[in-house]
Amino acid sequence: MTAVVDLDAAIGFVVAHGDAVDRARLSRLRTGTPVPPELLDAAESGQAPGGGWPAVLDGEVASVDATCYRLAELDDLGALGRPAARHALDWLAARQLADGGWDEDPSLAGFAPEWATPGDPEARLFLTANAGFWLTVAGLDARAAGPLDHRVGGAYAGVVQAAAQALAAQLAPDGSWPSFLPAGWLAAAVLHRQQMYYESARIQAVLADRIPQMSPADVAWLAATLRRVDVGEEQWLLVSARRRLAETQRSDGGWDSDDGHQFDVHTTLRAIRACRPTAPEAPVSGAPFVAPQPAALPSPPLVPAPRPVPPGELVLPPVVPLPRPAPPSAPPPESAPPEPAAPTA
Repeated sequence: MTAVVDLDAAIGFVVAHGDAVDRARLSRLRTGTPVPPELLDAAESGQAPGGGWPAVLDGEVASVDATCYRLAELDDLGALGRPAARHALDWLAARQLADGGWDEDPSLAGFAPEWATPGDPEARLFLTANAGFWLTVAGLDARAAGPLDHRVGGAYAGVVQAAAQALAAQLAPDGSWPSFLPAGWLAAAVLHRQQMYYESARIQAVLADRIPQMSPADVAWLAATLRRVDVGEEQWLLVSARRRLAETQRSDGGWDSDDGHQFDVHTTLRAIRACRPTAPEAPVSGAPFVAPQPAALPSPPLVPAPRPVPPGELVLPPVVPLPRPAPPSAPPPESAPPEPAAPTA
């Protein structure tokens, strides 16, 4: 019999081990329950005047990576339409480079994690996929610095279209990409929403072939990302992801984080988002698309390098305020030495 994720047990794990913010995220993910204003204010704390969030407590320079991490938390809380998130999204859009990508501020070079190192090509691709994803998710609802654009991508259509072209240009013929593993599913989501279905399918085929070796935290992040942009849950990649999550769910209902057990609740919340039958947020429009079976595509290259840890929580100095688990981190290296370890896919 095929293993099935036990959502009731997962919910029980979050209720038993999560804090007030975790339980608020859970309630909204399950039923769309509004989050108390004081929790939203806490989740938005520490924002830099320009709109982004610094990577460290009391930092003055906003980080693309840390801002994307905070937007992910605010999304679970239903706060992407609030002024703080809108300000952050406008900041992200304004930070886009002429080639359609993103890079961290050079002043962060001394303590940035490897997946956000200023000037590093692999880090730039990951940051481009991450920033492009959040502008894609929020574009239809958020206020942009310029006039509303009704094309695919909504308020940030031009920005996201340029990001999608930059991502597609980096794909190898076999669908692999020269960056960290999470850059793959983030890029696949951006390309899917831009109706670049062939490019997205190539990435998804590579990911589907790697699912059996992925950590639970990576699989949950992958599946939650693609579900967020309305990739159908019947698609092969998501079917494989749910099977992997069912196989790795613990007897207490939770899943292991790649960053230590203190982040297991975060990973479990992501798995719930990935596996729930319906989503409270409004679905994103887009043409249906069926990813090809991995067997029909060329074998992907070996996965190098260990993966980075959760964006936003990965610097040496004290991390951004607010008790919240960080995104999953590196799967065990398959051929090398986050929530990102990069396959040079």
